[in-house]
Amino acid sequence: MRKGTNKGGSNGRPNRGRSTAAEKERADAPFQKNEEVTVEIIGLTHDGEGVGRANGFTLFIQGALPGERVRAKVMKVKKQYGYARLVELLEKSADRQEAPCDIFKECGGCQLQHLDYAAQLAWKRQHVVDNLVRIGKLNVAGEGDADALGAEGIVVHPTVGMDKPWRYRNKASVPIGTHNASGELIAGFYARGSHRIIDMDDCLIEHEHNDEVVRVVKRIGRELGVTPYDEETGRGVLRHVMARTGVVTGEIMVVLITNVKKLPSADRWIERIREELPGVKSIVQNVNSRETNVIFGDETRTLWGSDVIYDELDGIRFAISARSFYQVNPVQTVELYRRAVEYAGLTGNEDVIDAYCGIGTISLFLARKAGRVYGVEIVPEAIEDAARNAELNGIENASFEAGPAEVVIPRWREEGITADVIVVDPPRKGCDPALLDTILKMQPKRVVYVSCNPSTLARDLRVLEDGGYKTVEVTPVDMFPHTTHVESVALLVRRDNVSVDLIIDPQVITT
Repeated sequence: MRKGTNKGGSNGRPNRGRSTAAEKERADAPFQKNEEVTVEIIGLTHDGEGVGRANGFTLFIQGALPGERVRAKVMKVKKQYGYARLVELLEKSADRQEAPCDIFKECGGCQLQHLDYAAQLAWKRQHVVDNLVRIGKLNVAGEGDADALGAEGIVVHPTVGMDKPWRYRNKASVPIGTHNASGELIAGFYARGSHRIIDMDDCLIEHEHNDEVVRVVKRIGRELGVTPYDEETGRGVLRHVMARTGVVTGEIMVVLITNVKKLPSADRWIERIREELPGVKSIVQNVNSRETNVIFGDETRTLWGSDVIYDELDGIRFAISARSFYQVNPVQTVELYRRAVEYAGLTGNEDVIDAYCGIGTISLFLARKAGRVYGVEIVPEAIEDAARNAELNGIENASFEAGPAEVVIPRWREEGITADVIVVDPPRKGCDPALLDTILKMQPKRVVYVSCNPSTLARDLRVLEDGGYKTVEVTPVDMFPHTTHVESVALLVRRDNVSVDLIIDPQVITT
């Protein structure tokens, strides 16, 4: 037998009845694959899957809701848990509703359209609470043993929701592919847990202009015979289309992300897009020829119109380029940033540092009430945008510097720049440990933590608490209705400065 052809064990001999670890796990589980079972649903995972119990065994079931009893088919089993497919609803939750989207069950863009919106908001608050308690080991008012918690618990307010939780996204990034049967160019979101594209003409959480851009680009691509990018071969022209809409201004940017530097029929693309999208102000090409899941490449050029479009948040005007980070839900962004400014407790004299400042969105909100704002961001292009946005709004008490916050802020300290308040708005991975250490060394009176990930928020709050701060209150904000994502803003104060009035009476808290 040639080397490499043996199907037995690692020593070259057949297994001869020895079980693999996976086989042993399956044997120890109370259910087997393809078995149908009745399951009581007791919760939701952070991904929106129903958490069920059957004979003491945990099963995760997509589409099931807490309080339901379902019949499910076991698809995969481990030693302590398994996955099952929903077959029949035996008892429905009072919070269940019919998802209005035709492709909700296939598409991976939304996870909670089948859950009543008020119940979504309650679940998101509880999701934040659970992370604070389990990961941060923090006391939350009204949770757990009330006698043990006393008056020391963190106040977690009700989730701030939307009056109209649809059509809120001002940016769409949509992959381009080929229909397997017809070979026709398609555009849509990926199916859950896969890279199979679900063709889409209408998305209920996207701004109508974004949907129109996707439809137009798809139609033009088909007419011009453009080949979609193929992940397996690395060939093809068009990878993604991105649409940005200025909700206040109505301005539209179309970004074509291509696998090639020279866009075939570029003049025709420009002509057709301008014909069909009267609000378009910018047509941009981004080149990404790498084998990667990252959407953008390093090269961006404007094919027609302006390099930027403009929009407004709470009266502040922003210039937005193709690669700018700009919150996708403008209505809720204003709610989030207003709360961050309130938590900062500004009187007009404070020096504020905005770490992870991006294009200056929070910085400019803060600058209207602070003495001085210093913004730092690792992406140089974002700092250029931030400076331009400050100038655009005539704001002169904000300055910005490019570099890692954990490097720049200590140098500022050496130069005599101190902070009464530090605001952080990190990516999902949370704050860099060196930045947390810097905050503890600088000892600002307040820290305002804006988070897009409850688990890393809880982890970082624990570090700051251990370093002498007290978390006073947390407000979840529903930036992404009908998905499992939730943003939060937390207020921390130094323990020698804990006399802080709550923004909202804790008596209004609901679960």
